[in-house]
Amino acid sequence: MVRANGAVSLRELARVVQTSEVTVRRDVRALEAEGLLDRRHGGAVLPGGFTRESGFPQKSHLATAEKTAIADVAAGLVEEGEAVVVGAGTTTQELARRLARVPGLTVVTNSLLVAQALAHANRVEVVMTGGTLRGSNYALVGSGAEQSLQGLRVSRAFLSGSGLTAERGLSTSNMLSASVDRALVQAAAEVVVLADHTKLGTDTMFQTVPTDVMTRLVTDEPPPHDDRAATELQALADQGVQITVAGTAGSGSGSGSGMDGMQGRRPRREGPLPVQRRGATPLRSAPASLLDPQPPDRRVADLRRR
Repeated sequence: MVRANGAVSLRELARVVQTSEVTVRRDVRALEAEGLLDRRHGGAVLPGGFTRESGFPQKSHLATAEKTAIADVAAGLVEEGEAVVVGAGTTTQELARRLARVPGLTVVTNSLLVAQALAHANRVEVVMTGGTLRGSNYALVGSGAEQSLQGLRVSRAFLSGSGLTAERGLSTSNMLSASVDRALVQAAAEVVVLADHTKLGTDTMFQTVPTDVMTRLVTDEPPPHDDRAATELQALADQGVQITVAGTAGSGSGSGSGMDGMQGRRPRREGPLPVQRRGATPLRSAPASLLDPQPPDRRVADLRRR
């Protein structure tokens, strides 16, 4: 699977080989010791994969269930008649498919994939930036894209990226993509980041959305043993980012739950992050305007074949 897709999450590996994520993590460590792959937060990549950006085919097969759940929740934030900007990425493409059902919507985007998902939507106007096509992610970048965003003002921006930390915020591995994403942020009154748990704690070269600019993060629930992701979520909440956790099939969560960090005060944490089911009163309201018994040798062999 890693060879075919370039990267894969531990959750997907556990599902395919029908065992626990704890067991898969142990087997991935063994494969890394043999030089067959590199471990990354929440998953694994081909050796040296951190130094190059995965293309669209690889990204589209990574954390698919998580991206779907995130897109479902994010679409619920958009109201009829709004104007929004949607950046490039596989998660934002999933969001666009759901936005096609929101009447009176205006979507500004630099992504051909987002525009394609909305092309036949009734009563949805699509405005594309100019720019130069970047084939690896089907996005328009460069000065033409940035200049077309000057003077634009919309209610909110939906962006994804390659990594997310509380220290630097959202980041990506490509300079041109980062520059356009920053221009998209400048056009929006609110910034919503869409990032699955595999990106939490990962820091890449170019910052796009500083933590203090992020209004909300929509993510999936990290596995119970993923302390690093849980720590990053808590740190983001402590800095005032509103956290919305989307549930995936079999995760034990509902379709979405809110977890709000109280700004200026670090909540005492013991065990999993405090989350609220959708429909519960949030700790901090959003602005009105807006987570086998096979022998180890066999499991490792299974992972090698994939």
